[in-house]
Amino acid sequence: MRQAILSFLKDHPDRSFRDHEIAQELELDDNQRFLQFGRTLERLVEAELIERDGEKFAHKAIERGTIGVLSAHPRGFGFVTDVETDEEYFIREPHMGTALHGDLVRVAVGAQKSPDKKRECEVLEVEERRRTRVVGTFRPQGSHAIVQPDDNRILQDVIVAKDAYNGAKSGNKVVVSIDRFTDRRASPEGRILNVLGDADDPNVQVLSLAMSMDVRTDFPEPVQREADAIRASIPQSEIERRHDLRDAFIFTIDPDDAKDFDDALHIRKTGNGTWEVGVHIADVSHYVKPDTAIEEEAMERATSVYLVDRTVPMLPEKLSNELCSLRPHEDTLAFSCIMEIDKQGELVDYSFEETVIHSKRRLTYDEAQAFINGDNPDDEAALPVKRAHSISSMLTKNRMDGGGIDFGTDEVKVVLDDDGHPVDIVVKERMPANRLVEEFMLLANRTAARHVADSDDPKPFIYRVHDSPDAERIQKLSNYVEVFGHELPLTDGNATPADLGALIDAIKDQPEEIVITRAALRAMSKAVYTTKNIGHYGLNFPYYTHFTSPIRRYPDLMVHRLLKRYLSGGDAADQEFLEERCEYCSEKERDAESAERESVKLKQVEYAQAHIGDEFKGVVSGVTKFGVFVELNDLLVEGLAHVRDMDDDYYVYDEETYTMRGKNKGTTYRPGDTVNVRIVSANIDKREIDLWLLNDN
Repeated sequence: MRQAILSFLKDHPDRSFRDHEIAQELELDDNQRFLQFGRTLERLVEAELIERDGEKFAHKAIERGTIGVLSAHPRGFGFVTDVETDEEYFIREPHMGTALHGDLVRVAVGAQKSPDKKRECEVLEVEERRRTRVVGTFRPQGSHAIVQPDDNRILQDVIVAKDAYNGAKSGNKVVVSIDRFTDRRASPEGRILNVLGDADDPNVQVLSLAMSMDVRTDFPEPVQREADAIRASIPQSEIERRHDLRDAFIFTIDPDDAKDFDDALHIRKTGNGTWEVGVHIADVSHYVKPDTAIEEEAMERATSVYLVDRTVPMLPEKLSNELCSLRPHEDTLAFSCIMEIDKQGELVDYSFEETVIHSKRRLTYDEAQAFINGDNPDDEAALPVKRAHSISSMLTKNRMDGGGIDFGTDEVKVVLDDDGHPVDIVVKERMPANRLVEEFMLLANRTAARHVADSDDPKPFIYRVHDSPDAERIQKLSNYVEVFGHELPLTDGNATPADLGALIDAIKDQPEEIVITRAALRAMSKAVYTTKNIGHYGLNFPYYTHFTSPIRRYPDLMVHRLLKRYLSGGDAADQEFLEERCEYCSEKERDAESAERESVKLKQVEYAQAHIGDEFKGVVSGVTKFGVFVELNDLLVEGLAHVRDMDDDYYVYDEETYTMRGKNKGTTYRPGDTVNVRIVSANIDKREIDLWLLNDN
């Protein structure tokens, strides 16, 4: 009721109301609720949250409080992150008011109760309703229907009146608006905006999951019209003003199913014993201009999203897969970083140039790896690829010797049939051919950042920064690895990149490799975009940016524009404007990563559902007081064995050693242990797998 009163008065900031007028608007038609309403009004006046003039009440602009973003947890609590300081405050569900996950809120923050606990807060008002629509399952219930949100961080169902069904039927996945939400004890109200399809359709499941995480799947008509109108041929005048590299042996290396070719390479000897390496990047900024519908949509999306069964591109297909893509045997426009590298793998010189190229070969990673292995030596691409591998190996060695960290995690690929059902789960091996491309992209990105940051007059620019880990998290990691007999030395309360890298090298091929690597990744800060350069901790680079993927990342497009502007003698860009876009792109990147990760997990759980009752080997990936997490070796997915189901003994969790120990038999489970399990259930909606630990462990 408190939030309903505040919301009503805020919606009418220029008017004042008598108490019975407010009660009538809020449909408080019984005496008991009206008495509660009166008491609530008095408390709001006393708290100076509303104004009273005689017998009338009015909205009061709130100047106090803290502004933050609400992140709700499925279990009913949440956190509000202060937009100014990044401090996190704990919030209980009853104190969220009418805020929903993702909303910008103003909160009152309480005093610190304990040094090891976060301060608590309460929502005073919703500053910006960022969650205006929800994706979920449509369920009619007599005189109305509810939509059960797919995103379990949305803690309430949405009520839909019968005249707002828009053709939805029971069990459909739908998009529903959030039109009205005035009381935490009630449900939000909305209308069906779009019917996606049947909830059991595997393709609809992935689509609805992505949309529930704010992934934009369709391009508006004005964007498509603009893309269709772009001229496909390159004017001769454009070719003549660029560095013409069409005679160079330029090649691409990409996954088998790639369609958007962002980058290409050339390698050739110079006359003075060094190597010329060309990193050629699709010149998206030539086609995507400011103040256009394509530009606005690209900025809104900020990134392409690679779901388990499809790619949701940042740019319309005509640009991402055709005009901008560096396809073989076609003249294409590029923005190139041409570098001179000596025999020790050190950068001697470089230039950034607008070029026209003609890719001679489109190689897959497997084809490139075959050349590296010595296969097909007479192929015209064999020697350039082997040279590229040799140079990239020197770059890797120099980077690792300089204190870089190589987590070296493999990527999971779910193989789907024509209907979208999973038929296999495999690991995409990270081969030397993958590292070859990675190293040249790292070097080009580093060189682009250095060009601006290390100049005599550094102008505002976009950097990709990675802060040092949180001291508390890294201390916990240091304690954690001691349990396995490893050491992570701390200097001034934190770990250096070199020491963390040494730890990762030490656990290679050990049983605990997976669990320690994941723990280390969780201890890391999140890399973000910003105009404030602090270097990149994980790479141990003083300068770094993203230059090499403008087809799929909006920050790279901004970097291209800034480089061209500064190379031509342009004035400094507006730093505040750039910083705002950096913050937004960092946020959208996190959303995209979550959607990608959850879409893969969705299919992993569906695959596990087909194996209920089957037994598997796995590795204990985590232990908590409520159970043992196990990653299944063959399915490459994690499940939970609940302690309530471990009935062969009375188990006690030892927090200091991260061990679950049986009190009578002494059986223990700790991260890194190999175990045998049986799948007992798999919930696709929750993306959870329940396991049973077998007695032969």
